[in-house]
Amino acid sequence: MSSETFEIIELANGDVALRRAGHKEDPLVSISFSAESLQFLRKHKVAVARAMLEAGIEAVQNLDDLEPGYFEEEDESMPVNHTIH
Repeated sequence: MSSETFEIIELANGDVALRRAGHKEDPLVSISFSAESLQFLRKHKVAVARAMLEAGIEAVQNLDDLEPGYFEEEDESMPVNHTIH
């Protein structure tokens, strides 16, 4: 990503999202917490979402460091849930 300015917002449905500052278009990323998570997080929801977004931005900045073929295309005909550790 370039050196654009982004903002973290709370959407009307309660999700936390990242969008370009000053733009009203759809967010680039949104985070939705389950009801159980919200009970646990309470007033810290935005702080946790911010940490998640910052980690994602850092990961994007480090994409060049990944081995070639890391993101090989998968057969999209069958949706699959992946467990990532």
